[in-house]
Amino acid sequence: MEYLNELASSNAPLVLAIGGLAIGFFFGAIISRTNYCAMGALADIHNFGDTRRLRAWVLAAAVALAGTQLLAAAGIVDTGKSMYAGASLNWLGHIVGGLIFGVGMVFAGGCPSRNLARAGGGDLRALVTLIILGLFAYMAIGGILAPARTSIESLATLPLAAPTQRLGDLLATRLSFAPGVGAAIATTALLIAALLYVSAGAAFRRSPVHILSGLGVGLCIVAGWALTGLAYDDMASKPLAPISLTFVRPTGDSLEWLQRYTASPLPGFGVASVFGALLGAFAVSFSRGHFRLSTFSDVGDTLRHLGGAILMGLGGVMAMGCTVGQSLTGVSTLSIGSFIATAAIVVGGRTGLIALERRILATA
Repeated sequence: MEYLNELASSNAPLVLAIGGLAIGFFFGAIISRTNYCAMGALADIHNFGDTRRLRAWVLAAAVALAGTQLLAAAGIVDTGKSMYAGASLNWLGHIVGGLIFGVGMVFAGGCPSRNLARAGGGDLRALVTLIILGLFAYMAIGGILAPARTSIESLATLPLAAPTQRLGDLLATRLSFAPGVGAAIATTALLIAALLYVSAGAAFRRSPVHILSGLGVGLCIVAGWALTGLAYDDMASKPLAPISLTFVRPTGDSLEWLQRYTASPLPGFGVASVFGALLGAFAVSFSRGHFRLSTFSDVGDTLRHLGGAILMGLGGVMAMGCTVGQSLTGVSTLSIGSFIATAAIVVGGRTGLIALERRILATA
C-alpha cells in the first residue's frame, strides 16, 4: 500500500486526471444505463408510490459508507482532511441550500449528475442547464453573489466540541471512545438501518437493474475516495484534499478549465470526472442507439430549466454539494452536515414536485 501511495502522490496531477476520467466514465455509464436518479426517485414516490429508485439511492449511500469507512480504517484515505469534516457546523447553509437545490433539481429535470447523463445522450437542454449551473455556482463561491451567501451562512454556525463534525468523532468525544470505535458504531448502525429499508422492498428485490445501479454508483464513490486518498501528499506545497464524486463546483471548474487550458493542461479530479461522466453517458447512449439531439420545447420549458439551473448552482454551493456530493460522498464520511443537507434536499425536492404539479395543472 505504501508503494501505491508513493506512486500516486508522486504523480498526483496525472493520476487524478486519468483516474477522475475513468471513474466519471463508469459513473456516467451507470446513470445512463440504469436510469439512476435521485430526483426521479422522489418523483416516482410522488406520482406512483414506487420506491425502487429511492431504495437504489439508499443502497448507493450504504455501499459508499461501508467502502469509505473500510478505506479509512485501512489508512488509505483520511476523510478528516476533506471539506466535509469541519469543526463547526453551518446548519443554516445546509438547510437553506439544500431546500433551494431540491426545488431547482425538479425544475431542471434532474440533479447535476442526471443532467450530465442527459447531455451525454444528446439533450441540449441539459447541456445549457449545466452551463448555467456552473456559472451561478461560481457567482456564489467568489463572485457577485458570494457576499449574500456568506452573510446567510454566518448567521448560524455552530461550533462543536469535537475535532470534526463526523458522527464517529462526535460519539467518541461524548462517550470517551477511541475515534475508530465511534466511527465503527455509527457506521454499523446506519448500515443496518439502510439495509433493512432496502431489503424490505419486494419490488426492489425483484429488480436487478435498480440493485445494480445502487451497487455501481456506491462503488464509484468508494473508488473516488481511494484514488484521491492515495494521491494525497501532506508534504506538497499545496496538498489536494481527498474527495470523491460531486458535481456542483466541478461543473463550474470545468467551464473555467476550458477557458484556461493553457495555464493548467491537466484537469483536476473534479473536472475530469465531469467530462468522464459525459463520455460514459454518451458511450452507453450511442451504443444502444438512443443518442438523439433534443432541445427546449417552448419558452416555458426554457425558463423552467434555466430557473432550476440557477437554484441548483446557488443551493449546491450553500449546501456544499448535491445528491451525489452530499447524499453519497458526504454521507460516506459520516458528516453531520451531509445528513442535514440530504434531508433538506429531499424536502426541497418534494416541495418542487408539488409546485411543478400545480403549475402544470394551472396551465392545462
